[in-house]
Amino acid sequence: MTLPLRGVYAVTPTRRRRFLWAAWWTDEPAREPFRPPDASQGGARTAEEARAQAERAAGRPLVEIEPAWATAWTRILRGEPPWPRPRAAGRKEAPPPPPPDPPRRAPSRPASARGVSPFAVLGLTEAAGAAEVRRAFRRLALVTHPDRGGDAREFMRVKWAYDEVMSRLSRPKRRP
Repeated sequence: MTLPLRGVYAVTPTRRRRFLWAAWWTDEPAREPFRPPDASQGGARTAEEARAQAERAAGRPLVEIEPAWATAWTRILRGEPPWPRPRAAGRKEAPPPPPPDPPRRAPSRPASARGVSPFAVLGLTEAAGAAEVRRAFRRLALVTHPDRGGDAREFMRVKWAYDEVMSRLSRPKRRP
């Protein structure tokens, strides 16, 4: 874009239904490499208000140019390239698929808990309720947690037992 040395400004609407202006008066805007504006500001309620703010900042009348220049400046402010890459003719880019959710599995039994009932690890009978299970877990967690000087393997065993018992308690009861 070759312009005589005159002041120019561009106005673009924002996501919040306001207007952002960008003004160049010391040199013309350049596409490659993108030349940042001499001044810019957002928040104007109308395009006319944005023009008045730009002219006040420049100290002289400005000529309006395409809004793409102000849009390019907003993209830079967001950390994006100023000009979006052109898409292939006739093809729309599909967004990348979301990563698949990991399959939900029952807690795996640690090797140290094989052949042992999770109730026995917590020191409870199979008739224990959820409140008793929580109390037993908290009591054992204070003793076995590695941050409290306990053994990590033993804590993993206690945590597995707690998860397993709570999972069993949350399942619906079978009818006889």
